[in-house]
Amino acid sequence: MAFSGSDMDEAFDYLFKIILIGDSNVGKTCVVHRFKSGQYHAKQQNTIGVDFTVRSLEIDSKKVKIQVWDTAGQERFQTITQSYYRSAHGAILAYDMTRRSTFESIPHWIHEIEKYGAANLVLMLIGNKSDEAEKRQVLFEDACTLAEKHGILAVLETSAKEAQNVDEVFILMAKELMARNTLQLHGEAAYSDTIHLDSRPVVSNWDDEKSNCSC
Repeated sequence: MAFSGSDMDEAFDYLFKIILIGDSNVGKTCVVHRFKSGQYHAKQQNTIGVDFTVRSLEIDSKKVKIQVWDTAGQERFQTITQSYYRSAHGAILAYDMTRRSTFESIPHWIHEIEKYGAANLVLMLIGNKSDEAEKRQVLFEDACTLAEKHGILAVLETSAKEAQNVDEVFILMAKELMARNTLQLHGEAAYSDTIHLDSRPVVSNWDDEKSNCSC
């Protein structure tokens, strides 16, 4: 994916690498396009290997640069994509809420992250295509249950088409990474390789009201 020189060269306070993982055709590339450019393209070619984009944000008066690695869901590319897991600070696991099989694949992707990623990787779960709610095959409560079982930070239902919760996903991830980084700088992680923060899943619903997941 293309990115401007100003995105790459400008000064920043934080740099976070976030990887998107999930089955093919769940809308990962559409989410990345929406986050980067604010645009939606209904027809996207399948990602070959790994695609890269970057966007800078100001969060809590800090300049935050977010590198997003959009991975291919096809099995034949997994050897390539696995090599990117280790350097990631966070992973967004994506499923298509209109296709149950893509949700049932999430434990497989979690296993891949646990096997190849860093020990303290921050995980989030998104159910994409919430604009097609009438075709829903995955209950939000089921996603909450899965998230709590695997220690996932948050669950949000997103729509790249309607721009629902796309920026919120990346901002929430960045804020968590900033918080962990601050704790480490102050030596509060001296007794553990992993910082355990409040990881109750949250969601922004269609009316953009955030609430704790009552799983």
